[in-house]
Amino acid sequence: MTSRLVQATSRLRSTITVVVMEKPCILANTLGAPRGIYKCFEPCIEKHFTIIQYERFVQRKEDFADKIQAVFLWGPRGIIVDQNLLESLPNLKAVVNGGVGVDHLDIPLINSFGVKVYNNPGVVDNATADIGMSLMLASARRIVEGHNFSKFHESDYYPESSLGTDVSRATLGIIGMGRIGYKIAKRAQGFEMKILYYNRNRRPESEERAVGATYCASLKELLQRSDFVMVVVNLSPETHKLIGAKEFAMMKPNSTLINICRGLVVDQDALVDALQKKMIRAAALDVTYPEPLPRDHPLLSFPNVIVLPHVGTHTVETSQMMVERMVTNALAAITGGQLPDEIKA
Repeated sequence: MTSRLVQATSRLRSTITVVVMEKPCILANTLGAPRGIYKCFEPCIEKHFTIIQYERFVQRKEDFADKIQAVFLWGPRGIIVDQNLLESLPNLKAVVNGGVGVDHLDIPLINSFGVKVYNNPGVVDNATADIGMSLMLASARRIVEGHNFSKFHESDYYPESSLGTDVSRATLGIIGMGRIGYKIAKRAQGFEMKILYYNRNRRPESEERAVGATYCASLKELLQRSDFVMVVVNLSPETHKLIGAKEFAMMKPNSTLINICRGLVVDQDALVDALQKKMIRAAALDVTYPEPLPRDHPLLSFPNVIVLPHVGTHTVETSQMMVERMVTNALAAITGGQLPDEIKA
């Protein structure tokens, strides 16, 4: 009986064909910021995809070109999606961007190849709003200068020039009251700030009341009334160098500029000039052009300027959510599912 059972089992095994489903391939860099996704997030991707490293792809295009169905981008300085890359990937279905901004992508060109483009709205809002508030507080209270004094002081005397300025009950002007701008307004409420905003479209009065925000019909009005000016707009031809010499001349001499969107929204040469002439009190920037700035750039010489290397979403939790959303978008494109975050030209 046992012998017959073993023989039957053996015959059954010989008739079973084991099908191993290959995971779809994506092209990515997992070499870490600023040009790629950190390796700690690879397992989230590898549950669903086989990762083809960009450097490996460049060396052996003939082995991988037909297999790649999606490109994962992390920031504007990673893989360049141009005509040459698109022509080399005949089965590409999606270009998936980790962040919200897609000004580094030629969407009409990508769409012309039948490839969809996705970004990551919503996921980044809280972390970006947090960095805006962090920069405002750090600049107002001269946190970096205080830290440097503690490390390098040669006497116990803390100079009069180290005096900061209050955030509480000051006036915050938000340029761009989208999702992130609105979250900044919510946070600013906790500091009893007077909140002004300038936007292409005015928000409903109920939403204004909820955060205590007042709409400014002109940018000039906002700049003239604000103690802190925070720029939270998408980069477009209309917003390119939106804040320049004319705008700095409208600002209060004790005001601070905070930029957390895109470097090119602010004319950096005009900003340097405004700081040198003391037209504004300070600046705090998470974004510049280029990124990072050259170490001898004039902006890095001012004690009243804070410059970060574009770290608005640079947290473990937000980065994890961004990667998970990228996976969701790529799976939708490859399997023909619902397209949650597609951007069209």
